Amino acid sequence: MKIMLIGGGGREHAIIKKLRENPAVETIYALPGNGGISRDAQCVSIPATDLGAIVEFAKENRPDFTVVAPDDPLAMGLVDRLQELGLACFGPTAAAARIEGSKSFAKDLMKAHNIPTADYAVFEELEAAKDYVRAHPGPLVVKADGLALGKGVLICENQDQALAALEQIMGEKAFGSSGDKVVIEEFLTGPEVSVLSFTDGKTIVPMLSSMDHKRALEGDQGLNTGGMGVIAPNPFYTPEVAAQCMEQIFLPTIRAMAEMGCPFKGCLYFGLMLTPNGPKVIEYNCRFGDPEAQAVLSLLESDLLSIMQAVQQERLDQVEVRFRKGASCCLILASSGYPLAYEKGLPITDATEGLEQLIVYHSGTKLAADGSLLTSGGRVLGVTGLGDTLQEAVDRAYEGARHIHFPKVYYRRDIGRKALAVLAGEVQE
Repeated sequence: MKIMLIGGGGREHAIIKKLRENPAVETIYALPGNGGISRDAQCVSIPATDLGAIVEFAKENRPDFTVVAPDDPLAMGLVDRLQELGLACFGPTAAAARIEGSKSFAKDLMKAHNIPTADYAVFEELEAAKDYVRAHPGPLVVKADGLALGKGVLICENQDQALAALEQIMGEKAFGSSGDKVVIEEFLTGPEVSVLSFTDGKTIVPMLSSMDHKRALEGDQGLNTGGMGVIAPNPFYTPEVAAQCMEQIFLPTIRAMAEMGCPFKGCLYFGLMLTPNGPKVIEYNCRFGDPEAQAVLSLLESDLLSIMQAVQQERLDQVEVRFRKGASCCLILASSGYPLAYEKGLPITDATEGLEQLIVYHSGTKLAADGSLLTSGGRVLGVTGLGDTLQEAVDRAYEGARHIHFPKVYYRRDIGRKALAVLAGEVQE
């Protein structure tokens, strides 16, 4: 069986490793893949956003199944184009991917279907947005409407910060056309939870919950990033909270998308805030999170390909989605300076072979001429530890990090600390 996977980061590496566990899989093409992925798949140097070249490759190679993992090609309609060729795909259509591609679309959907979320306003004119901020001096969240690599959300503690955020997004176009429109939201408080879910448009099966660590610096300080580490499961996400989310958020979202004529098939990501007034949606993503996928898929015991095929064939209710007991911790090793300027092409030394219950996923690596590994991105590796307890998983991730080196490596030393405090009864929110 031939698989084509679109993307080239840590999320894609995690998906590929799981797909390889199915004995029917003979070949995996990764477009474009990366240096580490080349050890598990055949990398093809076609960017994930070059839809024309991807379609031509698909015509020539006729993969039996395709997984479109990143947000950009999903929003651009790659699944639609591949389906026109008669190819089986895992991932939403462009119409369904709007749930991430346009924050205003997502907010309007939630408002229309009474799905709990923060109060908000949408603006296309900078001065009108500034007037709104001047009338709402409290903490606000300013979001670029379109895709911005997970960095287009600015948390503003006061009016001056919010005005500066609007100038950055709409005036300076820091995120390009994604900032032509902005969503301004009330600032919510409470523990954050990420829940990835499989859905075929009718049935939805949540995966293990997780806790992301978005800020670049320890203590949740510094700039927002694509994610500096994740633990799973999230101790704040109790069975009672899960039941409430299923009834008030997950099922209503799937039904709303179907009613709008754009049923969602693929992986739908729910970013949640457990507020004093109950769970509320912070954001939707139309794909696996990164690095949430590394932490969650590491604990998946069921066959991923079988689940994805069931999603594509709309028979998700007929397959088992099972996770191992225990916990995981994905620690991101980044290049110093990320998410701003950083060096590339630095040599990587990995001496983790032989360490138990440890997986090293490659996010930003490339191969040198001699076959050695070099850095090629801000987030370089996702060192993922597994354990019967969260403490074991965290310890294994940090032990793995101590066996890896590249110049100017940086990682947070507090991934999982808050979750461990919750489990120890030291933190209650």
